[in-house]
Amino acid sequence: MNLKEEILKLKEKLDVTVVAHFYQRDEVFELADITGDSLELAKKSMEATSKYILFCGVGFMGEGVKILSPEKRVLMPKIACCAMARMIDIDYFDESVEKLNKAGITKDDILPITYINSSAAVKARVGEMGGLVCTSSNAYKIIQKGLQSGKKILFVPDRCLGQNFAKAMNLKSAVIGDGTNLHEADIICYNGFCSVHQQFTVEDVEFYREKYEDILIAVHPECDPSVCDVADFVGSTSQLIKYIKELPIEQKVAVGTEFNMVNRLRKENTYILSSTKPECPTMNETTLEDLYKTLKDIEKDQKEPYASEILIDEDRAQWARVALQRMFEV
Repeated sequence: MNLKEEILKLKEKLDVTVVAHFYQRDEVFELADITGDSLELAKKSMEATSKYILFCGVGFMGEGVKILSPEKRVLMPKIACCAMARMIDIDYFDESVEKLNKAGITKDDILPITYINSSAAVKARVGEMGGLVCTSSNAYKIIQKGLQSGKKILFVPDRCLGQNFAKAMNLKSAVIGDGTNLHEADIICYNGFCSVHQQFTVEDVEFYREKYEDILIAVHPECDPSVCDVADFVGSTSQLIKYIKELPIEQKVAVGTEFNMVNRLRKENTYILSSTKPECPTMNETTLEDLYKTLKDIEKDQKEPYASEILIDEDRAQWARVALQRMFEV
């Protein structure tokens, strides 16, 4: 059986929109109706008119679509979980707030901002505390908006993103549990990280600068601050794509982000900023067979929930939606 041909037939037949993140493997990415980064996909999925959204990505992304489009049935061929998103849950979030309270920073002094790479449960808790969601592309203006409250920002879960934007804004940052002064910080970061973006090092940057004269270094803000400090460009997934595509083809560039996305950008003069393959394991869990099987399930049009369907408690979804809507309003 030719899976690609069968998938195309089912897509033609069914009231479904296939959505895929930039980090998905090529054979899955190529069959999507909508592609993009996490924020783009959430917005475009809201605009889709189909009954079913088939989301190829990681769990928090599928949850985001369901939160913003509760009337749609959202299925995921593989409900893979982002490792960073798993680093924080409600218990860890509440423990972080408690640690700040014990340090003399009261709940009323805190405004939480969660990176979109977090569960619906964490987004809901942030919404309940008056906070909001951000992405790597809009974090700068979201943090600016948050600081207008006069409160300290509790930034979860990505330490690197929080630290990098604090530096870019000439603000002070601290990380919970690492001994830095929480009271002096404008942004207090939870100690989470992206395992893929941690692979890129200053030594990698030095290697390429020594090997190729005038090479540019472009990295994602989930990279360690030491790497971002020596890069020529730091930007979100969509911003990296735009930056690299606008470079003259003769311009060499080494890119510090997920392999699949970089590999399909352009073939000439583009290098991976790592000696090892920086491939996101959870993003690569989804296969053509998973996609085919989920489409076959949709073909049955069953009323009861599918095994791969995203369902969220309404109270939790309501507060998570509040946190997301606050982001859209900035």
